[in-house]
Amino acid sequence: MSISLALLILGSAGLVGVSRHSLMQPRAHGFYRFLAWELMLVLLFLNWRYWFVRPFAPHQVASWLLLFGSIPLAVEGVRLLRGSGAAHARARSAEPELFGIERTTSLVTTGIYHYIRHPMYASLLALTWGIMLKHPTIPGGALAAGATVLLYVTAKLDEAECRRYFGEAYVRYMAGTRMFVPFIC
Repeated sequence: MSISLALLILGSAGLVGVSRHSLMQPRAHGFYRFLAWELMLVLLFLNWRYWFVRPFAPHQVASWLLLFGSIPLAVEGVRLLRGSGAAHARARSAEPELFGIERTTSLVTTGIYHYIRHPMYASLLALTWGIMLKHPTIPGGALAAGATVLLYVTAKLDEAECRRYFGEAYVRYMAGTRMFVPFIC
């Protein structure tokens, strides 16, 4: 077995471990997030050898822009959920499929959340397409498209969960923000 295949298997095992509660809840957003992560991992497995090949080719430049652009979205999303979301270990403990930062008890509508509802999923979308652009192929495009669909489904299920938990406040929040890209979608 090659080292890269062993790393793929270890990565999958890690994702299963992190997502174990979500895997028991196929109607929860975490189930589809896990599937998206798996497709992203396979895409990374296929494209890691091309990471620095022709570093100034247009597809590589676009890739780096997406990869580096994904970082502030994730960092700011996590920072605000931790700080403003009032998440803690016991909050929403009846929902074990949620990660700690997802167990918010206050609706976060400031910072990046003032413009988009899902900065961390937007980050994963940018990461997915950034990885795909390292070596654009039809199989890679299919994996990226599959991950995109799964992340969209994840976001829609997350929104349904938030509507149930936060009620009308979340519905109003949805009306004033976009899902992934400010002012666009």
